[in-house]
Parts: sequence; C-alpha cells; structure tokens
Amino acid sequence: MAISNHTGYWRSTPDYDGLMTMAKSDLDKDLQRVAGQENATNQLARSVAAPGIALVFLLGAAVWASYVVVDSPLSYLVIIAAAISGYMAINVGANDVANNMGPAVGSRAITMVGALMIAAIFEAAGALLAGGDVVNTVARDLLTRSDFDGDTFIFVMMAALLASALWVNLATIIGAPVSTTHAVVGGVVGAGLTSGGLDAIAWPMIGAIVASWVISPVLGGVIAAIFLAIVTRTISWRIDKLNAARLWVPIFIAVMTGVFAMYMATKGLTRVWKPGWPTAIALGIFFAGVGWIISMPLIKRQSLKLENRNKHIASLFRLPLIGAAALLSFAHGANDVANAIGPFAAIVSTAQSGTMEAAGITLPFWVLMIGAVGLSLGLVLFGPKLIRIVGEQITKLNEVRAFCAALSAAITVLIASALGLPVSSTHIAVGGVFGVGFLREYYSERHMKRSSVPVYAKYVDPTMLNATPEEALSSDRKRDRRRLVRRQHVFGIAAAWVITVPAAAAISGLVYLLLELTVG
Repeated sequence: MAISNHTGYWRSTPDYDGLMTMAKSDLDKDLQRVAGQENATNQLARSVAAPGIALVFLLGAAVWASYVVVDSPLSYLVIIAAAISGYMAINVGANDVANNMGPAVGSRAITMVGALMIAAIFEAAGALLAGGDVVNTVARDLLTRSDFDGDTFIFVMMAALLASALWVNLATIIGAPVSTTHAVVGGVVGAGLTSGGLDAIAWPMIGAIVASWVISPVLGGVIAAIFLAIVTRTISWRIDKLNAARLWVPIFIAVMTGVFAMYMATKGLTRVWKPGWPTAIALGIFFAGVGWIISMPLIKRQSLKLENRNKHIASLFRLPLIGAAALLSFAHGANDVANAIGPFAAIVSTAQSGTMEAAGITLPFWVLMIGAVGLSLGLVLFGPKLIRIVGEQITKLNEVRAFCAALSAAITVLIASALGLPVSSTHIAVGGVFGVGFLREYYSERHMKRSSVPVYAKYVDPTMLNATPEEALSSDRKRDRRRLVRRQHVFGIAAAWVITVPAAAAISGLVYLLLELTVG
C-alpha cells in the first residue's frame, strides 16, 4: 500500500493490518512493563508493611502490659517479656499455619486468601476459647530445680522465649516448617543449663522429645498413605467411579467427623471440658453416624453433575477438606498458643509473687489475648511462604491426597495421646504430605514396570529421543522424573527438625548470659 505524505511524494508503507499489529505489540509491551512495575511496587509495599504492622503489635503488647501489671520491682521485665511473647506468637502463626492450610491450598481446594481468613478466625477462636490449659508445662516438666529465685527464673523464661522465637523466625525465612514446641523446649534447656547446670534439666523428658523426631513423621506418613491407598482401591481404580464414590465418600466423611469429634474433645477443648476416653469414643461414634447420614444425600446430589473421572471425583472431598483444615486450626490455636504465652504467663506470676512455685497457676485474659492476636497476625502477614512450601513444593496434591494428610494428622495425635507417645503436630502434618507423595511414587513405579510401553517413551525429553531403552533406563534424568517427592525438601526439613532443639538451646544460653550481664 502507498500513501502520500505532507510533501506530496509517495512512499511505501505497511498495510493497515501490519500497522495495527505493530501498534498492538508495542502497547502490549508497555502494558507488561507497567504491570511489572506495579507488581514490584506492591511486593515491596507488602514486604515493608508486614514487619511494620508486626512492630506496631509488639509495641502495643508492651504498652498494654505496662498498664496491666501491678507495681513491683520486676514490672519492667514483664513489659519486655510481653513484647517477646508477642514476637513468639507471630512466629508460631507464621510457621505452624502451613501444617493445617498447606495441603488445602496446594490441592486448590481453597485460595490463599480464603485459607488465611479461615485460619486467622479459627486460630484466634481456639486460643481464646480453649487455649492455655497448661501454661507452664514446659517449665515444670523440663526444669527439675525449684530453688530458682524470681529473677533467675524470669531470665530463663525470657531467654527461652526470645531464643525460640529467633529460631522459628529463621526457619520461616529459609522455608523450613519446624516444631515450635521443640523450639521452646530447646530454649528452656539452653537457659536452664546455663543458669543451673546439668542437674537443672529433666533429661528423660528430652529423650522422649528426641524420640518424637522419628515417631511423629513416620506415624503421620504411614497413616496418610494407608488412607490414600484405601481411597485409591475403593474409588480411583474402579471402572464406575461415580457409584463407588456415592458409597465410599460418605463413609470417609463419617470417619472424618468421628475422628475430629474425638480430636476436639481430647485436644481442642481441654480448657473447658476434659472427657475421658470412653466419652470421647462415644462422641466419635455419634458424630460419625451424623456425618454419614448428612453426607449421603449431599454426595449423591453433587455426583450427578460430575463425570466418571478421578479429577471430578476428587472435588467431592473439597468441602470436607476445608472443614478438616478449619478444625485443625482451632485445635492448633488451643494447644500451641501455650508455646508463646506459657513462659510469659510464668513470668507474670513470678513477677507478682516473687517465687517460682506460683508460676503458671493463673492465666490472665490479657496474656491469652496477646497470644491469640499474635497467632493471627503471624499467619496473615508471614504465613503464605510456608503454606506454599508444604502445599505445593513437596509433592503434587489434589483434594483426595490433602484430605488423607489432614485426617492423618488428627488420627495420629489421637493414637499418640492414647499410647502416651510424644509427638509433634508439625512433624505429623508434614509427614502426612510426604506419606501420600511416596505412595504416589510407589504406584507410579509399579505402573511403569507393569506397562508394556518402553520407559524411554513415557517422558518427553528431546535429548533422549534417539536413546536406546538401556540408555533411558540408566539415565539419571529419567529417574528424577519418576520421583514425585522432592528429595531436597525431605532432607532439608528433616535437618531443620533435628537441629531445632540444640540450635534453640545454644541461642537461649547466649541470650541468658546477655540478660545476666545487662539486666541482672
């Protein structure tokens, strides 16, 4: 096409469509640059806003404590400890929220925003309504000496709180879900050793905690794998998956409602109600029946709109999975809020009475409030990173696998409580994710061995198109492709678990010495 310019001469130009394409391409590039700048600005704003909000909360906790505590020579230590306790609560929320919400988010059953909202509400509700049943268990069970004076005991608790918070904060930054309970234990051990020597620590309790490093993830992983194998054999491998789902999904929901009824009775509501095991079992049977009766027509109605495919069948587990995650968050708030406020409550009682024996007798509501608000703030401000790691970066999850992992967490805690075994909820939850991942890997390996299709034809890899079957079989790249669990996360998380207690203990010992030199 030729057009005339203002000089009257003719020149050759692209056609109209070409001009529009070029203009659109330039506009798209400009819009992408603007969008990239906006995303970078938003990320920078969030990275600055989150620590700022957390700092405001810590200052608020200290100011609140200054108005609440009675006048005493040790009141200034309570004010400092309030800020440290708030800092620990934020870190507990940031790290532990991944245990409950990671599988739900990773399976796409719920969005990140929805998970954070549900977790914040149920964590705070659990902490306020049922939290703090035993606020000084760690100190009482780990410290054998009862002759600590008031100042020494407060320094031990402050060092334990600050050291455990620092370690959990570091673990969150590097993306390692660790046991906050073990961090507090390590903090108490380190400060207790520094202040009172070897005789000040109850070493049999430390041995039980070390045993939980193996018991918790293995038991959680095995139970999660067993449930996934049952679901696979009863539904996923059936030709008529829809009819199988109509029969079996209500049964699995009944198991979930019964287990969580027992879980809440024995672990989530212990501050307001402590039933015995016969009562808890009766409650479990009753709620299992209720869950089965209610879910049968709902599952049947929902299945009428689905196709006979595993992806569609998995959506039947979406709502039960969200409910399980919410109940796990409630129970977590009720139990693990003590990791943040237990030592702080001991400090408050000791500062008011001047003796160690009175520590932990009462739990003021304002102390519990600091823990509840800190948990919610921590998970909202800093929780998404760990949620993505647990839910998306260990193994690929769908609603069925995430449901099995969540159910495994509750069952494992119940079994451990009945047998008196020390377990960590963090280790159990992550172990459940590993368990379903390794079972998928086992099924994948077995399927390839039985399949008549050559191994080298199962993967699209341009570098191996001309390879012989022997070369493909010996290829490390092929082997890695068949691994459905990322090994680096297995070893990295396991290493973080093992060093949590000694690392927190070492930090706590240093913090205690600094407190003695500067404050004491």
